[in-house]
Amino acid sequence: MLGGLLTRRVVYPTTALVLIALIVYDYFYHVPWYTYVFIILTWFLITLCGSFFVRWNFHLTSISFNKNIDKNWVSITFDDGPDPSFTPRMLDLLKKYEAKATFFCIAHKVEKHPEILRRIISEGHTVGNHTYSHSRSFGFYGVTEVEQELQKAKDTIKEISGLTMNMYRPAFGVTNPSIEKVVKKLKVVSIGWNVRSLDTTPRTENMVLKRITSKVKKGDVILLHDTSDKSVAVLERLLVFLQQKNLQSVPVDQLLGINAYVQD
Repeated sequence: MLGGLLTRRVVYPTTALVLIALIVYDYFYHVPWYTYVFIILTWFLITLCGSFFVRWNFHLTSISFNKNIDKNWVSITFDDGPDPSFTPRMLDLLKKYEAKATFFCIAHKVEKHPEILRRIISEGHTVGNHTYSHSRSFGFYGVTEVEQELQKAKDTIKEISGLTMNMYRPAFGVTNPSIEKVVKKLKVVSIGWNVRSLDTTPRTENMVLKRITSKVKKGDVILLHDTSDKSVAVLERLLVFLQQKNLQSVPVDQLLGINAYVQD
């Protein structure tokens, strides 16, 4: 999408070089103050967008789709569960339409509902790390706190299922240098998406469904949440649509050709 041009390793040194060049130039000639403000503001806005738009790969690389796939596969992924009111209903629908998916679980919810996690796995779906607490302040955590969140989630899932997760879905889609360091240290694979449903916004069921179906194609990773009646309704209509278009939902690890779990 951005071809690696708008990444932290390109933007930061480039901005620094431009500022140094301006300072040198300003020693001999006048440079208006607003020139510096413009450059710094541009740097800030790029960093802000890069931190929130996972597909930019600004701080770290997240795999968001498979454009080279030959088969008519897509992957439906769910964030923020498991939820006792909605996840079982979504599992029922996936079973009914013979589809597989990946659930990026919040580990403290798994502790409350371990039976749902076991069902997800037993029915052929895969699970990934979506932090332990999914704190709203997660994007402001330092390296130590981020590592504690991911490691505790990893340990929790392993204790319940016996599986060591290899996939990580950035909480809120946020990335930063601290998260990058922990992802590398724990050797997990960051998984993004390229079809965002926005099912957690005030958009109606029809609007959410149209947003997905108007763009989805083979190789795509779809982001949904197993947290609402609206998302359940969207899922059923989406599964019907995929069948009509001869598209099959598979776990995201299968779509991307990676391992969902690793041996310790």
